[in-house]
Amino acid sequence: MIFSRGHLKAGFDSVRNAKLRSFWTMLGIIIGVAAVITVIGIGDGVKQQVAGQIHHLGNNFITIRPESLQTGSNVGNQAGLFSGLSVSGPMTVNDIATVATTHGVSQSAPLTLTPGTVRGPDGVYTHGSVIGTTPDLPSLINQSLANGNFFSSQNYGDNVAVLGQNTAQKLFKNTLPLGHSFTFHGQTFIVVGIFNQFTTTPLSGQVDFNNAIFIPNSVAENLTHNTAPTYEMFVRTALPSQTAAVSSQIRQRLNAEHGGQSGIAVLVGNQNIVANDNILSLLTTLVAGVAAISLLVGGIGIMNVMMVSVAERTHEIGIRKAVGATEMQILGQFMLEATMLSLSGGVLGIILAYIIDGVLHVTTNLQPVISWKVVVGVALVTFLIGLIFGTIPALKAARRNPIDALRTE
Repeated sequence: MIFSRGHLKAGFDSVRNAKLRSFWTMLGIIIGVAAVITVIGIGDGVKQQVAGQIHHLGNNFITIRPESLQTGSNVGNQAGLFSGLSVSGPMTVNDIATVATTHGVSQSAPLTLTPGTVRGPDGVYTHGSVIGTTPDLPSLINQSLANGNFFSSQNYGDNVAVLGQNTAQKLFKNTLPLGHSFTFHGQTFIVVGIFNQFTTTPLSGQVDFNNAIFIPNSVAENLTHNTAPTYEMFVRTALPSQTAAVSSQIRQRLNAEHGGQSGIAVLVGNQNIVANDNILSLLTTLVAGVAAISLLVGGIGIMNVMMVSVAERTHEIGIRKAVGATEMQILGQFMLEATMLSLSGGVLGIILAYIIDGVLHVTTNLQPVISWKVVVGVALVTFLIGLIFGTIPALKAARRNPIDALRTE
């Protein structure tokens, strides 16, 4: 046998006796494995979240958003979640009005990122964003309020605000802020409501709603002179049976207003999953490329270390050959040592990926899902890396002339 129990013990002892050198050798493998598993886990988690949200929001729900990234890829808005890529050509005030007045639309709510400085009782709030929207938002996304009320048509033009749970705690130091005020763009805003905790941000990776401040969209546009970017819009039709027809009409009206091509995606049901899959596939490919380089560097590192190990153990090789060890046995010993280095790096990378995903579960809205198939696949890849990059040093060791090896001290 090329791999025996004796080879396994020798390989384990070799790795254990040079712990620090072995760790630095495995670092490239560790980073590459952790990166691949983490990104695939995030992608699978996002897909499950989107699918669950679509079921929760109903089959008469339509999502509208710019369809192009600055890179020119035809993908959705999840880019900001991973890589900082941002959408180009945000929706305009006219686009929002066109969608809201389309026949068959019963509710609509834009999400307009409103830049500016928020100042509360204890200073500047820097943990979240200000979003302009309409009174329809809570019912559109089926989200209740913990305290107070969302702004209505009666106070839609007033300087009022509804806070996410985290914002309420950080901006007002855990006191109930209803009726309290903060300043934004030099104007005073009164808190009229606080959302219950969002388990996920509905079909939107741009902003964490728990850290957001919601103000009337008309006020947001006035404060920014209609320059605040609307990155997404939610729409609900009166009847589920009208969804396809209404979405088609919205698309036609937007294209007509933009000279035949609006650059705005109108997504229904599973089309949201497809849109998110595109960006996830792009980002997975990018990270997989980086991970492949890390794995390549790790494999080269293993080969270099094994070459050094062969040089250091030339006398040992000579003694083993003198007492009857065959070339295949020497070959098996050193290939097994290289494979153990690679597999050990893979195991540490898998553990690191689980730690990273656990941290993401606790600190963000992401809910990564690590598949056992991915883990097994990555383990197999690291095994193959050990075999491939351990072959040259192992062949060099196996072909040593026993007489020359015994002369080496």
